[in-house]
Amino acid sequence: MAEASEKELQQLKNRLLELAEKSYSRNVYTYTPFLSLAGQQVFHAIAKEVSYAGYAMEGGAPACERKMIRFGLPENLGYEESFPITCLEIQPVMSKFADSFTHRDFLGAIMNLGIERDTVGDIFIQGKGGIVFCQQSMAPYLEENLHQVKRTNVRCRIVEDMAILQPPEPEEISITVSSGRIDSVIAKIYHISRSQSLALCHGGRVFINGIIMENNSYLLKEDDAVTVRGYGKFIYYGQSGETKKGKERVSVGLFR
Repeated sequence: MAEASEKELQQLKNRLLELAEKSYSRNVYTYTPFLSLAGQQVFHAIAKEVSYAGYAMEGGAPACERKMIRFGLPENLGYEESFPITCLEIQPVMSKFADSFTHRDFLGAIMNLGIERDTVGDIFIQGKGGIVFCQQSMAPYLEENLHQVKRTNVRCRIVEDMAILQPPEPEEISITVSSGRIDSVIAKIYHISRSQSLALCHGGRVFINGIIMENNSYLLKEDDAVTVRGYGKFIYYGQSGETKKGKERVSVGLFR
């Protein structure tokens, strides 16, 4: 939904309203597919309208950006239910001769099987392989049919024990900025000008904790998760000191 039309966004809004009403009226959990940041923004715009149903968001792991929304809460419905998200591990059959894969390689191989994009969540590289989060209903099909990525033969298996996975960890770096304003921090991290950083904010390409942030003067708070579309993602850890010239030294966790 990166470049979704107004019609598509309105359709998503209507679907979200329908799912919330269905959950509330039938006393069942209802789920969206995996939503991009743009899709999540549609939800945040109507969150108050659907708050009566209760909701939660999950992508499969803390670092996931694409997320499902579940309408209904255990305290209201009287029972708990897990999100229908499954994790798949993809590894080359012969690692020694395998190519180095990118996110695009894995996504392309999955899409070539006729899979809809919103049935697949985040994809993470792990060594010469990767892990993919997908809708539970699609996992058996992918496990059985995903045999090749680029020119490399691969094995795909459902991961039952999530503890064996190594979720991506951000690299902690220290930067010096005039303030903790979002435009200042983005400019420093991605080595761009303040005017470029400003354009990213005003262009709707900056998201904080999944919510679009067009206010370039927003002061980052500890543990804010920031996504800059086209550049990457980082977590703001907060101020760690001050220079002799009065500038702030802040720490961030940068996802490479």
